[in-house]
Amino acid sequence: MTGTSNHPGTAVPPTVGEANRYENRLLLILFLSFGFVFFDRQALSFLAPFINKDFSLSNTELGTLSGVLALTWALSGMVAGRLSDRLGRRKPFLVAAVVLFSCFSAAGGLVAGFIGLLAARALMGVAEGAVLPLSQSLMVEASREHRRGLNMGLLQGSSAGLLGGILAPLAVVWIAQQYSWRTAFLVTIIPGLLIAAWIAKSVRETPPRGKARVGGETDAVAGPAGPKVSVREVLGHRNIVLCVLAACCYLTWFVVIITFTPTYLQTVKGFSPGTMSGVMTCFGVAWVLWGFLTPAISDRIGRKPTMIVFSAVAALCPIAVVYVADPLALALVVVFTYTGLGCFTLFMATIPAETVPRGALATALGLVMGVGELAGGFLSPMIAGRASDAWGLEVAMFISAGGAVAVVLLSCGLRETAPRVLRRRAARVSAPGGAAGTAE
Repeated sequence: MTGTSNHPGTAVPPTVGEANRYENRLLLILFLSFGFVFFDRQALSFLAPFINKDFSLSNTELGTLSGVLALTWALSGMVAGRLSDRLGRRKPFLVAAVVLFSCFSAAGGLVAGFIGLLAARALMGVAEGAVLPLSQSLMVEASREHRRGLNMGLLQGSSAGLLGGILAPLAVVWIAQQYSWRTAFLVTIIPGLLIAAWIAKSVRETPPRGKARVGGETDAVAGPAGPKVSVREVLGHRNIVLCVLAACCYLTWFVVIITFTPTYLQTVKGFSPGTMSGVMTCFGVAWVLWGFLTPAISDRIGRKPTMIVFSAVAALCPIAVVYVADPLALALVVVFTYTGLGCFTLFMATIPAETVPRGALATALGLVMGVGELAGGFLSPMIAGRASDAWGLEVAMFISAGGAVAVVLLSCGLRETAPRVLRRRAARVSAPGGAAGTAE
């Protein structure tokens, strides 16, 4: 919050402490915002057995409910990102998105059949798709350079893992058992409206760090918005094209493994529902763990090597689902190999944010997320399901692994963007006997 000096009309620059406090507060607000987005998105999967008792949904209808949300989520992310860049406003869009996705999620508890539920999920995707590009563009401007990757990882990866991967199955199933699945949907409106009010009260369109170069940082991301940039110019950056392609492949890895693993563990490996649930909980634990560790590591060693190494490890996770027989051993392997969700923050937010000017930031984030959701979230599970019907569920796991392997290859073409790594390189080149001496 800016103050005034002894001279009327003279603004006092924000202090380092003020900017840092705002950064931490914004991180908490946006952590909860995106966490509840995934809480609502995942709730349907966990409530499906209860809904089936009333609606008798087929597997095709359940798949359609998941796919339509991914479709509208993708389109919304691209449109909302572009629109907010054009208007230079993000906070009003974010408040509206949080209010609307909470209302549409609750509406799922009032519908009378499949068509009503489909409409509610489609509208929920429209609202939710706007949240990530708007949140990450706000977060990157408020973040100190050395915490950028960590903050964005906590916002996108750990929040979704904690609230969507761990809390959601425990909370919504308990509510459904104690009351009904309709009640489980209806109560989701409460945290959403509270968070929307907090955003309206506490989030600033321009953070303190954007007004003053706190601590002497010369960070282009926190600079002025500058001229508006077209989508063609955004795609003129090699990193953006590679991030879009990585999003398609990585969402294939994620959506396929998370969709088909529960069925694979029960029908192919013969795990009991309780054992399957325990293994799937480990996916949530790994999601939280690597969601912040991977981006934090990338702040130190660089975005490119982190993407290559952790994507290669992620390719082993669906392979382990097929070949590791013991449930306890599989659970441990999952914790150590389900590393891809940490990379999501890098290619969906951090690398694009460090590649394009601020005036194109939400556009770039919406583009990467939107195209990735269309290919990986909407199309890949249908393709994997059809292939599994023809050749067995193992095929889905191999398709998932192939998505991560493709990301490894794409990551080799990335240009490094981590500020700390770039400074180290520049220092080596400018040092006596550096690049010139090495060349000799």
